[in-house]
Amino acid sequence: MEAYAIHKKALIKPRLARMTMDLIRGKDVETARGILENTNTKASRLILKVLNSAVANAVNNFGANESNLRISECYINPGPVYKRIKFASRGNVDRHDKRSSHITVCVSDTAKGVK
Repeated sequence: MEAYAIHKKALIKPRLARMTMDLIRGKDVETARGILENTNTKASRLILKVLNSAVANAVNNFGANESNLRISECYINPGPVYKRIKFASRGNVDRHDKRSSHITVCVSDTAKGVK
């Protein structure tokens, strides 16, 4: 059984969020929650919400036992890039890109797919 949750258009750069995501890949849910709660980054707060949603989906929709769940796959894809202007020197205007991410966390109670 596999359940997942997705946060689309999260306002965080994908490269920054992937560093935090690498800490929890392949771990069980309780260990991952402990890591995310003790990591002081914006990415850890966003990933924790998605992880809790995926666990709730598994428990409520499929009747899984929360203590047996592991993170089978988790990844961050780039989302849309919002282009804004930034005023530069000598009357010029530069572009300031605000990057966003799609955060996906998939949990399962079987060891299949876990490295």
